[in-house]
Amino acid sequence: MTVDVLAELEAGRLRAAGPDPDAPGGWRVEESVKAAILERFADGRLVEVDPTDAFRFVDRAGLPVRHAVGPGRRVVPGGTTLRAGAYLGERVVIMPPSYVNVGAWIGDGTMVDSHVLVGSCAQVGAGVHLSAGVTIGGVLEPPGARPVVIEDGAFIGAGSAVLEGVVVKEGAVIGAGVTLTATTRLYDLVEERVLAGTPEAPLVVPARAVVIPGARRLPGAFAQAHGLSATVAVIAKMRDGGTDARTSLEEALR
Repeated sequence: MTVDVLAELEAGRLRAAGPDPDAPGGWRVEESVKAAILERFADGRLVEVDPTDAFRFVDRAGLPVRHAVGPGRRVVPGGTTLRAGAYLGERVVIMPPSYVNVGAWIGDGTMVDSHVLVGSCAQVGAGVHLSAGVTIGGVLEPPGARPVVIEDGAFIGAGSAVLEGVVVKEGAVIGAGVTLTATTRLYDLVEERVLAGTPEAPLVVPARAVVIPGARRLPGAFAQAHGLSATVAVIAKMRDGGTDARTSLEEALR
């Protein structure tokens, strides 16, 4: 891998993961790209970034802040930081404050709302809405570990978290406050099944599924005596015209 790995990532010529129908979850991890990013962390020198700006930063020399974002992209003032090696597609809007880490990919026309984290190597498709306070988990180690993937047209509700290599398929809606991890059990009321990830394959949220928070009673006499339950994720329905109307408000606001 060349020393220009960060520039190649920013230009979209390299990706930490790419679509592959034969791979688990439909996405192939590019281990060499992730390994090249890790090499940049080996430079332990600390440098002061933009000492003349209102905000002062100190970070590793091998992973500088990205400044130029290209025409047609909006990074609204107010505390957002993009690390070098993050790709932004055309017409991307990032509201402050947000953070986009190295190796992340954000597709054309995606909205990143306030207080959003897009973690290292996360793959976010085109026309996605990441609502306020969303966390999209990152991953660099081990190099073969799977990044989080949010496919085209998905809507991720406020305060939700998608972590540990979960794949959200095209057009799915994750309701406000839902947390999805590698070990989450996703209860599908539509198909009457339970979805879960494995060491070999990620948890996959089906295309156009609408996921909301639910609760499940905990077993045992103590839990029953105290009325205890655990929060779970539930596919309540598949996306329909009413859901589309609510999630399309973003486009009108632009």
